[in-house]
Amino acid sequence: MKRVPRRQLIGTVVAILFAAPFWPILPANAQTFSSSYTSTAPKDCRTIGKPSAEDGSTQVCPGQSGLMVVISEGDLRQTVSVGRTREAAAKEPAAETWFGPFNSTANTVEWRAVDGKPFAIIQRWLIADIDNPDKTGNPTSKPMLAVTRLPPGPVCHVAYIDGQANRNANELARQAADEFARDFKCGKDEVKVIGEKGAAVGLAKR
Repeated sequence: MKRVPRRQLIGTVVAILFAAPFWPILPANAQTFSSSYTSTAPKDCRTIGKPSAEDGSTQVCPGQSGLMVVISEGDLRQTVSVGRTREAAAKEPAAETWFGPFNSTANTVEWRAVDGKPFAIIQRWLIADIDNPDKTGNPTSKPMLAVTRLPPGPVCHVAYIDGQANRNANELARQAADEFARDFKCGKDEVKVIGEKGAAVGLAKR
């Protein structure tokens, strides 16, 4: 067996002890955040009623982890809620949260999850701006992202991010979901405006 010189051995031990404080230390309860996506396109959902009917229509769309997304439309305005059943989703605060201007939602829902368990959704809304019509005289659509918390606990809007005023709107929405959604108290906490407040958020908050 080759003998290691004493001076070399001491130098190696000192180097290890000096480097030890700089080794990365991961907390025992480190959580893993992730995103997955589902569709609310009519072809992927079950439609109840007719969009042209006076009472509007409802779309029931499969989500994640046994949850479903329920989109109700009436008078060219939509509400979006989530629940284990359509009846459960209809009783959530989100089912009663609507915006004054005409509006619609995009067909993709982003699900934020921690360790595989979804706790919030992010969805793009288009808010009609009747004060700024296009060349044909129709209202222009202003994009906005809405963060909605999920069970356990009530389902409600947590944060709004203006899609036109913030170039990193998707990143801001994920950050808002991760930081605020799980502890947000529906009916008590005020919906947060994240980033720059643009036209869409201004219209939605009227």
